[in-house]
Amino acid sequence: MTTSPMSRPLSYANAINEALRQSMQLSDKVVVLGQLVDYKSGIFGTTTGLVDRFGPRRVQDFPVSENLMTSVAMGAALTGMRPVIVHQRLDFMIYSLDAITNWLSLWHFKSAGKSNMPVTIRAIVGKGWGQGPQHSKSLHSWFAHLPGLRVAVPATAHDAKGLLMESIFSETPAIFVEGRGLFSMTAHVPEHPYRIRFGKGVVRRPGSDVTLVAIGAMVAVALRAAADLEVDGISVEVFDPRTLSPLDRDGLLTSVAKTRRLIVADPAWRSFGAAAEIIAIASENLSSDFRSNPMRFSYPDSHTPMSSALEAQYYPEHAALAAEIRKMM
Repeated sequence: MTTSPMSRPLSYANAINEALRQSMQLSDKVVVLGQLVDYKSGIFGTTTGLVDRFGPRRVQDFPVSENLMTSVAMGAALTGMRPVIVHQRLDFMIYSLDAITNWLSLWHFKSAGKSNMPVTIRAIVGKGWGQGPQHSKSLHSWFAHLPGLRVAVPATAHDAKGLLMESIFSETPAIFVEGRGLFSMTAHVPEHPYRIRFGKGVVRRPGSDVTLVAIGAMVAVALRAAADLEVDGISVEVFDPRTLSPLDRDGLLTSVAKTRRLIVADPAWRSFGAAAEIIAIASENLSSDFRSNPMRFSYPDSHTPMSSALEAQYYPEHAALAAEIRKMM
């Protein structure tokens, strides 16, 4: 891979598109499967143009049969291919849970480490404009709970490209959770192919008073809240884990040990989620050092409403997050 330092602003959706295109250029073993991936619209632009460049054998539309698609991808991976599955909504990926839970995540273990299934599953989470309860579930904690799977929740275009290429060219199957609301957001993205290692978080904003762990779509919310709190003299460190499995425990604990306060912003239901696991890890290692009780900032334990007025109340904004941190202080 080239090491050119050139980068330019690129949207999250276009960064995914570029990651797929460059991966397919680097290896003819990379194929893309999914409903309507070969259409001009290209799943919100993320697969646009790929079929024109690589042909229908490598960019294939697929029937509405998620479990079958996942099984086909697993079989292809066993023959040496590197399939990327695209689910327009994570909710419909649930139909393939048998294949994912009982075969994909277990394969390396059951083969005593002698065989791998390098399958990447892109799963898109809808938000806004009346997506409702069947298009808006972010189940990253489900998949992070399964041994044998890696789970990425990229928050920026830069990370989306690098983590996706890492997923494609690694041997461990990966679930790649994408927030639909992030697709238009831009960041500086290198032109050359690159990979970001799983299990390595990043401090998006340094601070000294409180560690704010923000997952996926909550990163932008966290950064706005941190900016508001700076006016009040509260210094917030925003830590983005980028991947949940593996989780950057060292980076997390280093930040929390410095600030001795922790709040986790998780774009999912409050109970039994990633936020609870992150707080448990910090508490098990640093409980005697906390200045205040750790807190969760998540969605209500309720299904997503379709009404735009109710939706506005359902999704918490940066002002509410800033208010929670003020209480903590």
